[in-house]
Amino acid sequence: QVQVVESGGALVQPGGSLRLSCEVSGTILSSDIMGWYRQAQGKERDLVGRIAWSGVTYYSESVKGRFTISRDNAKNTVYLQMNSLVADDTAVYYCKLRRGVMDYWGKGTLVTVSS
Repeated sequence: QVQVVESGGALVQPGGSLRLSCEVSGTILSSDIMGWYRQAQGKERDLVGRIAWSGVTYYSESVKGRFTISRDNAKNTVYLQMNSLVADDTAVYYCKLRRGVMDYWGKGTLVTVSS
């Protein structure tokens, strides 16, 4: 059974930085695509960005230039580096592993941007 576990959420001041981690149980396959999503209170879950095995990334317009996704395949871990945080970045951040036609979600980690 694949498990996806996010960590690193915290309260951070506007303009600050934070790094989230997403650890996958077992081995990440070369065909896996890892994605970060977020869901603010009362809103739908939206894609933040994703990364393929090759390292190719995609980011939503709202975070492009501020957020960076990377992966350490040896550690089965994907990271989301968030810089220049603003209040609108406040949300529960989820990691998703797409393997074939299956999606595996973590339980999320809360990021609050507030002074």
